[in-house]
Amino acid sequence: MSRLHVHIAVEDLDRNIRFYSAMFGTQPTVVKEDYAKWEVLDPAVNFAISARGKHTGLDHVGIQADNPQQLEDVQERLEAAGIAGREQTDVACCYARSDKYWSLDPQGIAWEAFHTLDSSPTFNDSENNTPAQGCCVPKIAVNRGCR
Repeated sequence: MSRLHVHIAVEDLDRNIRFYSAMFGTQPTVVKEDYAKWEVLDPAVNFAISARGKHTGLDHVGIQADNPQQLEDVQERLEAAGIAGREQTDVACCYARSDKYWSLDPQGIAWEAFHTLDSSPTFNDSENNTPAQGCCVPKIAVNRGCR
């Protein structure tokens, strides 16, 4: 089963944890000083918030694949449609190590297809690993095939 992923940059993590815990009827599955994540079964969603972004609001959305083949399938569909993307392997982001394929929708919203390999003790692979860095969205070529 794939799972929709939504990540929102927030200013007040504790206030948002209270809100989204009430919204989903469950506490986060991961809580760090600057990050929280819910992996809700009903509705099936991997929903994350962090107090790391330069701007608040929608950071990126994505699809969490259960296995490497599902991730490859998403990448192949995007490439077949002529949609530019960026592949990443075994990268740390959001306290997890994952293989990823990033793309942009026609509005410029970043989409992350990913398969989680393991947890990570750090938010990302950067030496600085500071909140000002925000989430782990890489620079992605503009999609020419989506317009």
